[in-house]
Amino acid sequence: MERLLAIWVEELSREKPDGSTLRDSLALLDALCVFCPFAEIVRLGLYVLPVRGPSRFFGGEEKVVAMASDTVHDVTGYEARVGIADGLFCAELAAREQRVLAPGATASFRRAQSLEVLGRKDLTTTCRRLGLYTLGSFADVAPARVGERFNKHALELHRVARGEVGELAGQRDLRLAQRLRNLRGEHEQGSEQLGFFGQRGAGDDRAFAAAHRVRRRLGADALLVASLQGGRVPEDRATLVPWGSPLVESRDRAPWPGQIRAPSPATTLLHPVVVQLRDANDAPVLFDARGVLSAEPTTLLLTHYARRTILWHAGPWPLVERWWSRGRRRAHLQVVLALGEAVLLVAESGRWWLVGIYD
Repeated sequence: MERLLAIWVEELSREKPDGSTLRDSLALLDALCVFCPFAEIVRLGLYVLPVRGPSRFFGGEEKVVAMASDTVHDVTGYEARVGIADGLFCAELAAREQRVLAPGATASFRRAQSLEVLGRKDLTTTCRRLGLYTLGSFADVAPARVGERFNKHALELHRVARGEVGELAGQRDLRLAQRLRNLRGEHEQGSEQLGFFGQRGAGDDRAFAAAHRVRRRLGADALLVASLQGGRVPEDRATLVPWGSPLVESRDRAPWPGQIRAPSPATTLLHPVVVQLRDANDAPVLFDARGVLSAEPTTLLLTHYARRTILWHAGPWPLVERWWSRGRRRAHLQVVLALGEAVLLVAESGRWWLVGIYD
């Protein structure tokens, strides 16, 4: 479970009708992101950030705590309660008590808490009748017994008490992030990429928020991601587009005669590298006007000293484009090398170029 620094500012937890609370919350979030780009606001008044990275950079957790407290005072004029613990649930409790827990001390801290911190009066009342007063005593009850006595929601709280889940359901204000984006004027929601099973974790949320901040500060073209477009060959199809650009609902479905079939290289080079093909006599292998190789390639020269033996090759596949104007003539060759590498080469303008690398 991730070690988090939590910042509780009570004055910002109650929203004022003039909108100043949201403005101050946004200003404080931006200030915290200056020394930790993964800082996030959980709900009004509560901020968290992963402490491991900043503590290594600034020289210890004590300095990060001091920087966080100073930042809150400088931006808002309020005094903050700051704490460090494992997981969001315990980090918030530590902040309210202004405690920095040592690594490994979160479990005992959690077990000593009163049942009231779970926020369920009915559960607290029933547990007290059973002689259970702390999270530790509640956690020691077998899950099967909890299921017999309580409902499904109580089982989720039991997992929090046992330390199996790091935060309470409903601990985050899921609408607050959108409200802050609207305050910034960022009304669009960038396209998000979900995990293998459709989930999106806290790390994904932090990366998503950090990308938004980079784009806002450096411009739309500062953050680029890979995308596919129409084309005949991999190096033409792979392109970079600004992060957050709307997804194209349907890819270019043009027939693209002469298109190289799958598999495609896992990596296409933005700047192709000049290489040489040699035959068994160490003579250059050329792609002639008839669309064939001048000799069987046996060696690939990446540099003068880096030579790779060729085990197998497929092609070449000639490609002539725009023959009616300024025609472009090239040919592609797939090559498997002795060390297990597989690469895609292209012959153009009398040279061989490395344009793609297969996994």
